[in-house]
Amino acid sequence: MRIEDKLREECAVFGVSLTTDEAVGITYNGLLSLQHRGQEGAGMAVVKDNGILCHRNIGLVSEVFSGTKLSALPKGAVAVGHTRYSTTGGNKKENVGPFLTEYLTGRLATAHNGNVTNAKELRNRLAGYGLRFKASSDSEVAAALIAYHVTKEQSTVNGIKKAAAQLRGAFSLIIASGKNKLIAVRDGNGFRPLCIGKNESGYAVSSESCALDTCGFEFVRDVMPGEIVVIENGVITREGVALHQKEAGKGLCIFEYVYFARPDSVIDGLSVYDARYNMGCVLAEEYPVDADVVCGVPDSGLDAAYGYSAQSGIPLVSGFVKNRYIGRSFIYPTQSQRDSAVRLKLNPLAASVAGKRIVLVDDSIVRGTTSEKIVKILKHAGAKEVHMRISSPPFQHTCHYGTDIDSEANLIANQMNLDEICQKIGADSLGFISIDGLKNACGSCALPFCTACFTGNGAFERECKNIFE
Repeated sequence: MRIEDKLREECAVFGVSLTTDEAVGITYNGLLSLQHRGQEGAGMAVVKDNGILCHRNIGLVSEVFSGTKLSALPKGAVAVGHTRYSTTGGNKKENVGPFLTEYLTGRLATAHNGNVTNAKELRNRLAGYGLRFKASSDSEVAAALIAYHVTKEQSTVNGIKKAAAQLRGAFSLIIASGKNKLIAVRDGNGFRPLCIGKNESGYAVSSESCALDTCGFEFVRDVMPGEIVVIENGVITREGVALHQKEAGKGLCIFEYVYFARPDSVIDGLSVYDARYNMGCVLAEEYPVDADVVCGVPDSGLDAAYGYSAQSGIPLVSGFVKNRYIGRSFIYPTQSQRDSAVRLKLNPLAASVAGKRIVLVDDSIVRGTTSEKIVKILKHAGAKEVHMRISSPPFQHTCHYGTDIDSEANLIANQMNLDEICQKIGADSLGFISIDGLKNACGSCALPFCTACFTGNGAFERECKNIFE
């Protein structure tokens, strides 16, 4: 059972091409920095002597590479890593990246973040060519398609171009070849983030810039939508953008700023912290309330709470103490223990909330179960009123681009109106940021946004255009 009633994003990817043999240690640290994007599995592939060795398993990064497992990987200059949260395929070792694929003259290791919406069609086509699959994820299909076209084209880069032209949906890819190439690819709409960093030893590619910072790389730029970047022996040897006409409603997933990304990351020119702070300011303008204090739900609600407090002039307090050491293995054998799961992770700070009228800021309400419990424990701690403010609009639509909104029937916004949701969660008032307010809060982002989970516009049925032809 999950503790939180929160959305999850599929994966993170990280890779390096260096002039030294420190790729394994740096990639491990990069994956640790990106652990928030996926806690179900982790893996790493290292290029050594024109071959590729890989270790992957279910579990956290520190669990997968515990003991001697990390030191057992060979020293090398090129490595690619992956942390996984499953939105397609079950949580098993075979579905964890990177995926190794062999072809006539070598091997490739492919790490993927996103969701390939035509994976079933591609899998059936490749199976007809004689390819065999061991996993049930779309990432394995993308890796197999790339290897197939690399073989046909007799060129790694040309093969990747051909394969990428056939992929639909969201894909940020980092690919390591047995010839010391590291190749980054971002889909033409830029659904998922991907960025490049540099230091004196070479280059790194990462889902988020926070991992570049922690690994000692200076941010260079984002990989542009529709771009392939090739790095060899610590030097960028090929880069270029194939821009295309944007389809309405498609672009970077706006929920990267609301919840997925770490606040110390910068994505497509916009600080995640600044975006969340701005969301709080907008909420204070759209849903003012007479209250004594503002507090945020850790962690992604905190930055929006700062903004709400600053805009409204209502003092900001710490409303909760977060237990960061429960771990994934914590179990709830009885219903009463399951009911108290939220409090085990978030305990209210009675000194801050007792007798107070509280503005409680959180990033989202998906099914409503967690919000109901959080309001309840605040009132049990003595809060006089709880006014809930949400820094994303109501979720009403499924997402097929790598976010686990699997059923519209399970979304509380499709079951109840605003007043009914407010009554259900036990709040004294409730306000969701508007679509326009959210877009304005993220207005300095260099890309358009995908907001289909809120609006239904730009839905997944329209396939991505072929941007490489």
